[in-house]
Amino acid sequence: MAEEEYRSVQLIDGEGEYNDAGVEHFMKATRLAECGLSYAVVSIMGPQSSGKSTLLNNLFRTDFREMDALRGRSQTTKGIWLAKCRGIDPCTIVMDLEGTDGRERGEDDTAFEKQSALFALAISDIVLINMWCHDIGREQAANKPLLKTVFQVMMRLFSPRKTTLLFVIRDRTRTPLEALEPVLREDIQKIWDSVSKPEAQKDTALSEFFNVEVTALSSYEEKEDQFHDQVAELRKRFVHSIAPGGLAGDRRGVVPASGFSFSAQHIWKVVRENKDLDLPAHKVMVATVRCEEIANEKLSHLTSDEKWLELEEAVQSGPVSGFGKRLEAILDAYIEEYDKEAIYFDEGVRTAKRKQLESKALHLVHPTYQALLGHLRSKSLEKFQKDVESSLNSRKGFAASVRDCTESSMFEFDQGSADVIISRAEWDASKVREKLYRDVTAHAHTLRNQKISELTKRYEDKLTEALAEPVESLFEAAGNDTWASIRNLYQCETKNALAEFSSSLSGFELDKVDFDERITNLKEFAKNVVEKKAKEEAAKVLIRMKDRFSTVFSHDKDSMPRVWTGKENVRKITKDARSSALKLLAVTAAIRLDGKPDKIESTLMSALMDAPVALVRRAATTTDSLASSTWDAVSPSNTLITPVQCKSLWKQFKTETEYTVTQAISAQEAHKRSNSTLPPPWAILAILILGFNELMVLFRNPFYLFLLFVMFLVFKALWVQLDVAEMFQNGILPGILTLSTRFLPTVMNLLRKLADEGARPPNAPQATQNNPPLEAQSLRRDSQRHVVPPLTTPAPNASSLSSTTDSSPKSCVEYPTTNEASCTS
Repeated sequence: MAEEEYRSVQLIDGEGEYNDAGVEHFMKATRLAECGLSYAVVSIMGPQSSGKSTLLNNLFRTDFREMDALRGRSQTTKGIWLAKCRGIDPCTIVMDLEGTDGRERGEDDTAFEKQSALFALAISDIVLINMWCHDIGREQAANKPLLKTVFQVMMRLFSPRKTTLLFVIRDRTRTPLEALEPVLREDIQKIWDSVSKPEAQKDTALSEFFNVEVTALSSYEEKEDQFHDQVAELRKRFVHSIAPGGLAGDRRGVVPASGFSFSAQHIWKVVRENKDLDLPAHKVMVATVRCEEIANEKLSHLTSDEKWLELEEAVQSGPVSGFGKRLEAILDAYIEEYDKEAIYFDEGVRTAKRKQLESKALHLVHPTYQALLGHLRSKSLEKFQKDVESSLNSRKGFAASVRDCTESSMFEFDQGSADVIISRAEWDASKVREKLYRDVTAHAHTLRNQKISELTKRYEDKLTEALAEPVESLFEAAGNDTWASIRNLYQCETKNALAEFSSSLSGFELDKVDFDERITNLKEFAKNVVEKKAKEEAAKVLIRMKDRFSTVFSHDKDSMPRVWTGKENVRKITKDARSSALKLLAVTAAIRLDGKPDKIESTLMSALMDAPVALVRRAATTTDSLASSTWDAVSPSNTLITPVQCKSLWKQFKTETEYTVTQAISAQEAHKRSNSTLPPPWAILAILILGFNELMVLFRNPFYLFLLFVMFLVFKALWVQLDVAEMFQNGILPGILTLSTRFLPTVMNLLRKLADEGARPPNAPQATQNNPPLEAQSLRRDSQRHVVPPLTTPAPNASSLSSTTDSSPKSCVEYPTTNEASCTS
């Protein structure tokens, strides 16, 4: 590795191509980039075969290729070669340029000569000019074209730095150096004066561009030992050459070592394109490129930095404690590395690129910063939600809870956001904080509406429970004071609910308008509950009226089921029942929560109950008080059943209740008939008069009289077994139907029993006093079994019907043909 460090490399080949790969390898092998500004560049120019490479190898211990004198004089160095000096501090780089005035290049020699000279002047701190001692003082000396070339190309450098020209006089003679040097300086001045200059630099002195130094060396071939001694002495001048007062000239335009390769490549490109070379601009350009390369390198390293990747990954899962300090330490490390590597470049460029590096680095980590702020916002919002719920569970006022929890959550966010801030970044968490505040406010608003809705729903349910069923019960028992009772109930329950609701709402600290609105809405809800129930009752008023009529009509004043015995005044009872039903209709016809008096009941009574039928018909042809869609002194919004609808309902009600009245009247008549066993006296007298002849025929003929007696016995037996009197108690038509179904089975049963009596043996025991005859037993048994209940009940009262049916005995009929029995309850 040590030999590799000092091995020479071709910087520019003979065709003028820059060896980029070779120079990069040279930079790495010599670790030149680590030198910063502590390095010097030395180049040598001179005629071909003047011993330039030999001088450099002896002076700097390099390995440049030397000419073999035994093979003749020819070109040895082609292009420009580069090597590092051994044992010289600071690091010194030597360039061996192709010799001038060589026969190998021919006409192209001048062009390449000027390009390489310009390249050496732009890069080198010290330029060695190798010349023969015998050329000093000659007008056509070989070194004059070289000096002209150097001075001419110097004019193409804008603001060049001051370069040291060290003239090395080779193969010195006995003439002392003190005598040679003035002559050489005079020749140099003449050459400088003869070179054409720009108008601005026409009177510029040579000393403003060059530090001219002169030294002389003995012949390498003839006085080798003396040559080596003189070279060793010259070598000492290159130690600390860049120190103040050292051999190196102006150091203001020096490019940092890390930019040497790029600088050399760019300068050669400009030289090859035959353009003027602006060294200050070149220095800025090199600084720009190198600083940007260093910045990109540091940014790339930051992107793959393990600590940063760990921190970034940790942030993905939640807040990270000490994020700001950890991130700032990572960024500071890379910024310091940049400063260390770019310290020798142009300050303006270096600072600008440093800011760009900081900006890109901050741009790289900013999404993670934003993600962390998002975690902090979410965490603070969750804390607010939990704290509010906990505070509300502890019976604390809603508004006070929201205020305290908001302050606590915002304080926690502020602490967290302060922990993630880094000093070099002007990051502002105010937008995220504002979003958190908006989220907290939105959640508080939503929660407030939810809690108020729940509170309102609770009191609405409470009012519904307190009003709905009691109001329905009051409507069922509708009377003169129904609406007064409803109003009292409504006012009392509403007052209590509003008082409790107001107390509960005070914790929300609502504004007066919102507070009054919610109180009004709850009060309106209570009113709607009553009105809704009233509308429901109005929708089923016909059913209620029929139930009321049935209750009053079928029960007495003691609420006992009414039995129609014929003594009741059906007309009066019907009128009372209808009046009660009409009063229910009047109660349900309108909403009377305002307590204002009305004439609905009196209007209905006068129009539907009090006036005789004839007057009603007559009134229909003139003026009908119910022929209207509104009630007097009642607003349409409070009207549930209009007068016209009341009239229609009453008509339907009467039609559907007439059957009940008719049944009651029929029941009374049936009861009267059942209690009368003999026909009226006039009927008996008519029978005697009209049937006198038939009676006389019977009395004159005993056979007819016997036959009549037998028929009477048969009829009496059938009467007893069929229980005809009980059968017709419920009416003629039900009795006939029952008789038609039981007559034939009863006759068949009677004949069967008589046949059984005729087939009994003569020695059968006679009936004793204790054992009545079979016929008497059969008749008694049949009279107990064949009791026919009524098919229909005379009264419309269901309870009376059920009691009558349950108390009647069962009737059974046996069929002789099938030996089956049919029992009817």
